[in-house]
Amino acid sequence: MSIRDNTNRRLKEVLDIMAAGSWLEEKPNGGEVLAEATARVPFTKEESELLSGGIPRGHKNLTKATADLVKAGWITKGRSGWSITDNGLRATIAFNTVEKLADALSNGTLIPAGTPLPEKSAAKKPAAKKASPKAKPAKAAAAKKPVVADVVLGEQPASVGLAGDFGHAVGAENWDPNHPSLQMTLEESGFWQLTAELPAGQYSYKAVLNGSWDENYGAFGVLDGANHEFAHAGGPVTFRYDHATKDVLRAER
Repeated sequence: MSIRDNTNRRLKEVLDIMAAGSWLEEKPNGGEVLAEATARVPFTKEESELLSGGIPRGHKNLTKATADLVKAGWITKGRSGWSITDNGLRATIAFNTVEKLADALSNGTLIPAGTPLPEKSAAKKPAAKKASPKAKPAKAAAAKKPVVADVVLGEQPASVGLAGDFGHAVGAENWDPNHPSLQMTLEESGFWQLTAELPAGQYSYKAVLNGSWDENYGAFGVLDGANHEFAHAGGPVTFRYDHATKDVLRAER
Protein backbone atom coordinates (compact mmCIF):
# COMPACT_ATOMS: atom_id res chain seq x y z
CA MET A 1 0.00 0.00 0.00
CA SER A 2 1.04 3.61 -0.55
CA ILE A 3 1.81 6.05 2.25
CA ARG A 4 -1.47 7.83 1.48
CA ASP A 5 -3.41 4.57 1.77
CA ASN A 6 -1.79 3.81 5.13
CA THR A 7 -2.54 7.31 6.37
CA ASN A 8 -6.19 6.89 5.38
CA ARG A 9 -6.34 3.58 7.26
CA ARG A 10 -4.95 5.25 10.40
CA LEU A 11 -7.33 8.18 9.95
CA LYS A 12 -10.29 5.82 10.09
CA GLU A 13 -8.81 4.21 13.18
CA VAL A 14 -8.55 7.66 14.77
CA LEU A 15 -12.26 8.30 14.20
CA ASP A 16 -13.25 4.82 15.39
CA ILE A 17 -11.07 5.07 18.51
CA MET A 18 -12.54 8.47 19.38
CA ALA A 19 -16.06 7.14 18.80
CA ALA A 20 -15.42 4.25 21.19
CA GLY A 21 -13.75 6.59 23.66
CA SER A 22 -16.78 8.91 23.67
CA TRP A 23 -18.51 6.42 25.99
CA LEU A 24 -15.69 6.47 28.54
CA GLU A 25 -15.77 8.65 31.65
CA GLU A 26 -12.06 9.33 31.12
CA LYS A 27 -11.72 9.96 27.40
CA PRO A 28 -8.37 9.24 25.69
CA ASN A 29 -6.39 12.35 24.75
CA GLY A 30 -5.17 13.12 21.25
CA GLY A 31 -1.75 11.60 21.85
CA GLU A 32 -3.24 8.33 23.04
CA VAL A 33 -5.55 8.19 20.02
CA LEU A 34 -2.66 8.71 17.57
CA ALA A 35 -0.52 6.14 19.38
CA GLU A 36 -3.31 3.56 19.29
CA ALA A 37 -3.98 4.23 15.59
CA THR A 38 -0.32 3.69 14.71
CA ALA A 39 -0.24 0.55 16.86
CA ARG A 40 -3.16 -0.85 14.85
CA VAL A 41 -1.61 0.19 11.53
CA PRO A 42 2.18 0.17 12.13
CA PHE A 43 4.54 2.38 10.19
CA THR A 44 6.36 0.91 7.22
CA LYS A 45 10.13 1.28 6.99
CA GLU A 46 9.70 4.40 4.86
CA GLU A 47 7.14 5.89 7.25
CA SER A 48 9.45 5.22 10.22
CA GLU A 49 12.19 7.42 8.76
CA LEU A 50 12.85 10.45 10.99
CA LEU A 51 12.41 13.84 9.35
CA SER A 52 14.61 16.84 10.13
CA GLY A 53 12.66 17.60 13.32
CA GLY A 54 13.09 14.05 14.60
CA ILE A 55 9.46 13.10 13.89
CA PRO A 56 8.65 9.90 11.98
CA ARG A 57 7.30 10.60 8.50
CA GLY A 58 4.18 8.54 9.19
CA HIS A 59 3.37 10.44 12.38
CA LYS A 60 3.69 13.81 10.62
CA ASN A 61 1.43 12.62 7.80
CA LEU A 62 -1.21 11.34 10.22
CA THR A 63 -1.15 14.46 12.39
CA LYS A 64 -1.56 16.63 9.29
CA ALA A 65 -4.39 14.43 7.99
CA THR A 66 -6.41 14.81 11.21
CA ALA A 67 -6.96 18.43 10.13
CA ASP A 68 -9.35 16.99 7.51
CA LEU A 69 -11.47 15.52 10.33
CA VAL A 70 -11.59 18.95 11.97
CA LYS A 71 -12.47 20.65 8.67
CA ALA A 72 -15.32 18.17 8.13
CA GLY A 73 -16.68 19.04 11.57
CA TRP A 74 -16.21 15.50 12.87
CA ILE A 75 -13.69 16.21 15.64
CA THR A 76 -12.55 19.28 17.55
CA LYS A 77 -9.12 20.06 18.98
CA GLY A 78 -8.65 22.39 21.91
CA ARG A 79 -6.55 23.12 24.98
CA SER A 80 -8.60 20.58 26.93
CA GLY A 81 -7.98 17.85 24.34
CA TRP A 82 -9.72 16.28 21.35
CA SER A 83 -13.44 15.48 21.12
CA ILE A 84 -15.61 13.76 18.54
CA THR A 85 -18.80 15.54 17.47
CA ASP A 86 -22.20 13.96 16.84
CA ASN A 87 -21.54 14.22 13.11
CA GLY A 88 -18.22 12.50 13.68
CA LEU A 89 -20.08 9.65 15.37
CA ARG A 90 -22.53 9.49 12.48
CA ALA A 91 -19.60 9.44 10.02
CA THR A 92 -18.47 6.11 11.48
CA ILE A 93 -21.84 4.73 10.38
CA ALA A 94 -22.18 6.51 7.03
CA PHE A 95 -18.56 5.97 5.92
CA ASN A 96 -17.75 2.65 7.48
CA THR A 97 -14.83 1.66 5.25
CA VAL A 98 -11.46 3.29 4.61
CA GLU A 99 -12.39 3.94 0.99
CA LYS A 100 -15.73 5.58 1.83
CA LEU A 101 -14.16 7.74 4.53
CA ALA A 102 -11.30 8.87 2.29
CA ASP A 103 -13.68 9.72 -0.57
CA ALA A 104 -16.00 11.64 1.75
CA LEU A 105 -13.15 13.74 3.14
CA SER A 106 -11.68 14.33 -0.30
CA ASN A 107 -14.98 15.36 -1.90
CA GLY A 108 -16.62 17.07 1.07
CA THR A 109 -19.46 14.55 1.04
CA LEU A 110 -22.21 15.33 3.53
CA ILE A 111 -23.48 12.71 5.93
CA PRO A 112 -26.81 11.40 4.62
CA ALA A 113 -29.86 12.76 6.42
CA GLY A 114 -31.26 10.38 8.98
CA THR A 115 -27.95 8.66 9.72
CA PRO A 116 -28.26 7.51 13.35
CA LEU A 117 -25.74 7.83 16.13
CA PRO A 118 -23.92 4.58 16.86
CA GLU A 119 -25.13 2.61 19.85
CA LYS A 120 -23.14 2.67 23.06
CA SER A 121 -20.46 0.01 23.09
CA ALA A 122 -18.29 -1.53 25.77
CA ALA A 123 -15.38 0.71 24.89
CA LYS A 124 -11.95 0.25 26.31
CA LYS A 125 -9.35 2.95 26.70
CA PRO A 126 -6.43 2.59 24.27
CA ALA A 127 -3.54 0.70 25.83
CA ALA A 128 -0.24 2.53 26.10
CA LYS A 129 3.04 0.82 25.35
CA LYS A 130 5.27 1.03 28.41
CA ALA A 131 8.93 1.92 28.37
CA SER A 132 10.98 1.45 31.53
CA PRO A 133 13.11 4.47 32.48
CA LYS A 134 16.43 4.12 34.24
CA ALA A 135 15.62 5.83 37.51
CA LYS A 136 12.66 6.37 39.83
CA PRO A 137 13.23 9.27 42.24
CA ALA A 138 10.94 10.13 45.15
CA LYS A 139 7.50 11.53 44.36
CA ALA A 140 6.96 15.25 44.77
CA ALA A 141 3.75 16.96 45.87
CA ALA A 142 1.36 18.08 43.13
CA ALA A 143 -0.07 21.55 42.84
CA LYS A 144 -3.32 22.81 41.33
CA LYS A 145 -4.16 26.07 39.60
CA PRO A 146 -0.85 27.94 39.99
CA VAL A 147 -0.81 31.69 39.37
CA VAL A 148 1.78 32.92 36.87
CA ALA A 149 2.11 36.66 36.21
CA ASP A 150 -1.38 37.24 37.67
CA VAL A 151 -2.92 34.73 35.27
CA VAL A 152 -4.72 31.80 36.89
CA LEU A 153 -4.08 28.65 34.90
CA GLY A 154 -5.92 25.36 34.88
CA GLU A 155 -4.73 22.34 36.80
CA GLN A 156 -0.98 21.94 36.31
CA PRO A 157 1.73 19.74 37.82
CA ALA A 158 4.09 21.12 40.44
CA SER A 159 7.03 20.56 38.10
CA VAL A 160 7.94 19.16 34.69
CA GLY A 161 11.42 17.80 34.09
CA LEU A 162 12.89 16.41 30.89
CA ALA A 163 14.70 13.16 31.60
CA GLY A 164 16.80 11.79 28.79
CA ASP A 165 20.16 10.65 27.55
CA PHE A 166 21.29 14.26 27.05
CA GLY A 167 21.62 14.90 30.81
CA HIS A 168 25.44 14.79 30.72
CA ALA A 169 25.44 17.51 28.06
CA VAL A 170 23.83 19.98 30.50
CA GLY A 171 25.69 18.98 33.66
CA ALA A 172 23.20 16.41 34.98
CA GLU A 173 23.02 12.65 35.15
CA ASN A 174 21.34 10.97 32.21
CA TRP A 175 17.66 10.19 32.90
CA ASP A 176 17.59 12.36 36.03
CA PRO A 177 14.33 14.39 35.95
CA ASN A 178 15.16 16.43 39.09
CA HIS A 179 18.35 18.26 38.11
CA PRO A 180 17.81 22.07 38.00
CA SER A 181 19.13 22.32 34.44
CA LEU A 182 16.37 19.97 33.24
CA GLN A 183 13.43 21.73 34.88
CA MET A 184 10.93 23.38 32.57
CA THR A 185 9.40 26.79 33.32
CA LEU A 186 5.65 27.39 33.28
CA GLU A 187 4.78 30.28 30.96
CA GLU A 188 1.77 32.60 31.00
CA SER A 189 0.48 30.74 27.95
CA GLY A 190 0.14 27.56 30.03
CA PHE A 191 3.00 25.79 28.26
CA TRP A 192 6.13 24.57 30.02
CA GLN A 193 9.39 25.50 28.27
CA LEU A 194 13.09 24.62 28.44
CA THR A 195 15.93 25.66 26.13
CA ALA A 196 19.16 23.69 26.18
CA GLU A 197 22.42 23.72 24.23
CA LEU A 198 23.08 20.21 22.95
CA PRO A 199 25.86 18.79 20.80
CA ALA A 200 25.02 16.98 17.59
CA GLY A 201 23.63 13.52 18.16
CA GLN A 202 20.64 11.20 18.44
CA TYR A 203 18.64 11.68 21.64
CA SER A 204 15.79 10.12 23.63
CA TYR A 205 13.76 11.68 26.45
CA LYS A 206 10.47 11.78 28.35
CA ALA A 207 8.54 14.41 30.31
CA VAL A 208 8.45 13.54 34.03
CA LEU A 209 5.89 15.25 36.27
CA ASN A 210 6.30 16.20 39.92
CA GLY A 211 9.78 14.74 40.12
CA SER A 212 8.55 11.15 40.02
CA TRP A 213 8.51 8.45 37.36
CA ASP A 214 5.02 7.55 38.63
CA GLU A 215 3.74 9.99 36.00
CA ASN A 216 5.77 10.31 32.83
CA TYR A 217 4.79 10.91 29.22
CA GLY A 218 6.52 9.75 26.07
CA ALA A 219 5.87 9.98 22.35
CA PHE A 220 2.40 11.23 21.38
CA GLY A 221 1.76 12.22 25.03
CA VAL A 222 1.16 8.62 26.13
CA LEU A 223 1.47 7.80 29.84
CA ASP A 224 4.49 5.49 30.31
CA GLY A 225 4.80 5.54 26.54
CA ALA A 226 7.81 5.03 24.29
CA ASN A 227 10.59 7.60 24.48
CA HIS A 228 10.57 10.75 22.37
CA GLU A 229 13.45 10.46 19.89
CA PHE A 230 15.14 13.04 17.69
CA ALA A 231 18.26 13.69 15.67
CA HIS A 232 19.94 17.02 16.46
CA ALA A 233 22.48 18.88 14.34
CA GLY A 234 23.91 20.68 17.37
CA GLY A 235 23.11 24.00 19.04
CA PRO A 236 20.15 25.37 21.03
CA VAL A 237 16.90 23.41 21.11
CA THR A 238 13.67 24.53 22.81
CA PHE A 239 11.22 22.01 24.29
CA ARG A 240 7.59 22.91 25.06
CA TYR A 241 5.32 20.66 27.12
CA ASP A 242 1.53 21.05 26.84
CA HIS A 243 -0.27 19.58 29.85
CA ALA A 244 -3.54 19.47 27.89
CA THR A 245 -2.13 16.91 25.42
CA LYS A 246 0.73 15.64 27.64
CA ASP A 247 2.98 15.98 24.57
CA VAL A 248 6.32 17.75 24.02
CA LEU A 249 7.03 19.87 20.95
CA ARG A 250 10.55 20.78 19.95
CA ALA A 251 12.05 23.66 17.97
CA GLU A 252 15.69 23.92 16.89
CA ARG A 253 17.41 27.19 16.15
